[in-house]
This record gives sequence, structure tokens and C-alpha cells, in this order.
Amino acid sequence: MVGNVGRNSFRGPRFFQSDLAVMKDTRVTENLSVRFRVDVFNIFNKVNMGNPGSCVDCPTNSPSGPKITSLARGALQRQFQFSLKLQF
Repeated sequence: MVGNVGRNSFRGPRFFQSDLAVMKDTRVTENLSVRFRVDVFNIFNKVNMGNPGSCVDCPTNSPSGPKITSLARGALQRQFQFSLKLQF
């Protein structure tokens, strides 16, 4: 046993992700309109790291030591999505 830290007292990195959507409607004729939309996911391109390994008393050169080796669940890198819609 190493130390006397209580259970669940360690926390992983915080998760932050901000999305943005911008849309523009334009009427071409009386019965025809065009909608242009841009969606940006993770607009600030924040890297959301996963939780570290749970073995705190492993040797530092051990591959199972407390290292962060993945992204958090649901984390995206910055992505753009463009769409164009004709309405008549």
C-alpha cells in the first residue's frame, strides 16, 4: 500500500468543447430560396485528453504507469461541415 489518499480523490483533465453554427437564408425568387450553413465542431481546437492509468505505484518505466495515452470519450478535433439547401 502506498500512502493514504482516499478513494476517487484524483481527477482527470477537464473536458471543454465549444461548437458553432452559422446560417444564411437568401431568397432567389418568390418561390425559391437558398440556405447556406457552416457548422464548426470544437471551434477552439482544444485537445481533450483521457484519464491517466490507474496504477500509481507502478515503476515509472512501466508501460502501465499513470500516463495519458488517449483522447477523452467523445472528444473531436476541429471539424468543419458545410451545407447548401435549396427550398422551393
